[in-house]
Amino acid sequence: MAQHEATTEDRAKGPAGTGHAHSRLCLLGTFQLEGTDGPLTVSANEQRLLAFLGLRKRATRTVTAGTLWPDVTEEHAHGSLRTALWRLRRARQPVIGTRGDTLCLADGVGVDVDAFTEAALTMANSDHAPGDELPLPVVLDGGELLPGWDEEWVLYERERLRQLRLHALESLSALLTGHGRYALALEAALMCVTIEPLRESAHRAVAAVHLAENNMVEVVRRYEAFRMLIHEELGLEPSARFTAMLPRRANTVSPRT
Repeated sequence: MAQHEATTEDRAKGPAGTGHAHSRLCLLGTFQLEGTDGPLTVSANEQRLLAFLGLRKRATRTVTAGTLWPDVTEEHAHGSLRTALWRLRRARQPVIGTRGDTLCLADGVGVDVDAFTEAALTMANSDHAPGDELPLPVVLDGGELLPGWDEEWVLYERERLRQLRLHALESLSALLTGHGRYALALEAALMCVTIEPLRESAHRAVAAVHLAENNMVEVVRRYEAFRMLIHEELGLEPSARFTAMLPRRANTVSPRT
C-alpha cells in the first residue's frame, strides 16, 4: 500500500484551486463532494478530513490527526488518519495531495467556501459602478457552514463566515439601493435580519431601502419593530443613528420608561 500511496501523492500535489476543478467540495449547508459524474459517497471520517483541509487549506499530518481525533492516543489518531487517506485515495480522481508531511486538497478540487469568501470580501470592500456584475447568487444563497457539526475548528470558521456574510449583505443592500434596485436591496437587508434579528445595522439597512423609495410608513414600522424587540430582549433602545433616520415628526417619539 505504501508504494501506491506515494504514486497517488505525486499525482495529487499542489494546493486546491490552481487548475481546472474536477471536483467540488461543498461545506455551506450539508456536506457534499461532487465529482464530474455527480455526488460522491464519503464516510464520516473522510468528510471531516476533507472539511478540515478545505477550511485550513493545508496542515501537517500531526496537526490534522490531533485535531480530528483529539480523544485518542497519538498512535491511534495517526492510524485513523492513514485509514481515511487510503480510502480517499481509492477514488478515481484524487482529492487529497501532499507536500512532504503536509496535507492539502488536491489540485482541481474547488471549495464553495472559497468562492463565497471571495465574493463576500469583494462585496464588502470594493466600489462598484452601476453596470458592474455583482456576485448576487453567491452572497444571497450561501448557507450555514456545516450545520450540526460542533467541533471547535468548525465553530470558529462558522462564526467568521457568518459575520462576513452579514457585512456583505449590508454592503450589497446599500449598493443595490444606490443603483435603484430596491427589491433586491430589500431582499439582501431582510436576509441579514433573518440571520441576526438583534443586529441594528441590518434593520437600518431595511429602513434605508424604504427611505430611498420614500416609504416613510415602512421606515417607522421597521424602527418601532426593532425598538420593541431590543427593549424586550435586552432592555435597550435604538441608537441615535437609527432614530435620526425617522421622518421629523416620528423622530419626536420619546424613549421608553
